[in-house]
Amino acid sequence: MIRILGIDPGYCTTGFGLVDVDVNQYEYIESGIVKVDKLDLAQRLKKIHQAVCELVEEYRPDYFAIEKVFVKKNVDSALKLGQARGAAICAAGAFDISVSEYAAREIKQTITGSGAALKQQVQFMVKMLLSLEEVPGTDAADALAIAICHAHHLDKKQRQGGSRLVKSEFQGKQQ
Repeated sequence: MIRILGIDPGYCTTGFGLVDVDVNQYEYIESGIVKVDKLDLAQRLKKIHQAVCELVEEYRPDYFAIEKVFVKKNVDSALKLGQARGAAICAAGAFDISVSEYAAREIKQTITGSGAALKQQVQFMVKMLLSLEEVPGTDAADALAIAICHAHHLDKKQRQGGSRLVKSEFQGKQQ
């Protein structure tokens, strides 16, 4: 069993999601948001960093996965998003957890089968994959999707190497 922390970074709201994975079985642990929209820049980044540090301390994830920045039109928004990502990534680094990054399109493709999936489709698939009673909010669902995407890619690497996740990745990971 391994634990993955997924982070959906945001300048106003950062989503987080924790899942345990055993081969292709997913177990929901926790999810939610860190809301920082009323704070100035330095306080936003500090709060994101602190919140992620607290999550890592409490849940001790084996892996950390985060969404990559996508620049559409507004470069200023992309820079702010990059700062929020940096605050979260520094928290992972403080605990010596390696960071994996995934593009939004890759996450959607992994979770729904379509890289152009709508937010509601991602939410629905996260609910189904984790056997949740309710659909999580968009930021939390995105963070859970990132964690599931990482689990899928870990398993894919193992299949290409000829072994299953059970023996190599899952052995010795429990704390």
